[in-house]
Amino acid sequence: MIELLIFLPFSFTVPTIFMWDQFRKAGRKSWETLVPFYNLYVFLKIIEKPWWWYLLLLFPFINVFVYMLMLVEMAKCFGKFGLGEQFLAVVFPFIYFPYLATRPENKFLDPATRIEPPKSATREWIDAIVFAVVAAMIIRTFLIEAYTIPTSSMEKSLLVGDYLFVSKIAYGPKIPNTPLSFPFVHNTLPFSKTISSYLDWIELPYLRLPGLEKVHRNDAVVFNYPEGDTVSTRYQSNISYYSLVRQYGRKLVWSDKGEFGNIIYRPVDKEEDFVKRCIGLPGDTLQIINRKVFIDGKENHDPGKKEFEYYVVTDGEAINPLVLQKLNVTEGWATNVPGRFVYMLTDAARDYIAKLPIVKKVVVFNTPAGEADPELFPHDTTDYKWNRDNYGPIYIPKKGATIALNLKNLPLYRRVIRVYEHNKLEVKDGQIYINGKPAEDYTFKMDYYWMMGDNRDNSADSRYWGFVPENHIEGKAVFIWMSLDPNKSLLDGKIRWNRIFTLVK
Repeated sequence: MIELLIFLPFSFTVPTIFMWDQFRKAGRKSWETLVPFYNLYVFLKIIEKPWWWYLLLLFPFINVFVYMLMLVEMAKCFGKFGLGEQFLAVVFPFIYFPYLATRPENKFLDPATRIEPPKSATREWIDAIVFAVVAAMIIRTFLIEAYTIPTSSMEKSLLVGDYLFVSKIAYGPKIPNTPLSFPFVHNTLPFSKTISSYLDWIELPYLRLPGLEKVHRNDAVVFNYPEGDTVSTRYQSNISYYSLVRQYGRKLVWSDKGEFGNIIYRPVDKEEDFVKRCIGLPGDTLQIINRKVFIDGKENHDPGKKEFEYYVVTDGEAINPLVLQKLNVTEGWATNVPGRFVYMLTDAARDYIAKLPIVKKVVVFNTPAGEADPELFPHDTTDYKWNRDNYGPIYIPKKGATIALNLKNLPLYRRVIRVYEHNKLEVKDGQIYINGKPAEDYTFKMDYYWMMGDNRDNSADSRYWGFVPENHIEGKAVFIWMSLDPNKSLLDGKIRWNRIFTLVK
């Protein structure tokens, strides 16, 4: 937290340095722009704002608005009252104020005596709208963002129709990779599923500001979908591009636009948002044995209300829908065999249903160890005969950690080395080459995490696409502000009143 209080005011010190000419014309010394923190104090004296504004510069995100107002006031001190001029002063101060220095006609106007031109009603509205949009974008990008649960992968902890607030400041807000984008949308324009909402003329490298905490085990985390860097415009992230390539071949996926649409690239911040529970932290060794998760050999007891897939056999009768509603069983279906059903059940719901008079048995769907699922990461059934119920062990990369690298474990870390950490990776004659040099080990540049849904048998998670890099972490799911049942009307109880204003656990 101390680092945050120091870093943010210092970040405002940098553009202030470019106001040496404005300081001089205001009767101050030009060298005062070069002194960190002190130059902000002088800045406030020039625009004649009270001393307590300096205190506001210490509060995260409030200080962003305060500094924006300071830049606008400095522009006014040199007769720049136009909306476009003030926009340039706020967005490009390190260019705009040196430019003003080249114009000798720009004289300093004392804030106490200057006369500002009257604003029309239209201008008042435009100013208000622009400020509201900018303020909302800053809040959404750096402080807190609303998020909707679209799938059942986190049942019963998070339900389809839950509306969350996600804290960006918890783990530290990311600077957007693509700053030139349409406000308030993610990766496509409103009413379109294919037109990009951003321009890739500028793509900034990964930078995260200091946060209030680190990612903890069992946190509910919102992150950018790791395999969302390349997508089919028809299937988007509903079906991974890489899964399509494994199933149909790269040539067909790229050439058959009628079936797959266009294949497009997306920068990290425009990949789809997912929410899962962080089960594994950097440096952990994770293993799943008969559906139980073990971290470094110890069973992990996460707080989520997990549910699994069960086979329910009855005497031929269907289970009363009121019983299912009471148990909050939302996923299930009848098989082709009378009296046989499949349900996603919590432990409590399983035990209750097993005691019903019409139920003969409840059997868990547990894939035996050694039975390989080719859809699971690392998609290598020769050396890794893993499935969703018996998986690993697998080491989760930690920044600065070095592992021995060989052809057997290369499938686990190939994407980390090549895609996430931007190295050239080749294998020639049984030898691994990284950036043209033989490699027998590798040192990781970032931390990585292992994410899993609480609805363990109906969740596309790290078991299917591997590690989540630290630069994909968006924020922490903290608060449910609204919850709507998509299967009910308002009269039938669409609003889940018991979930409104509750914390995410």
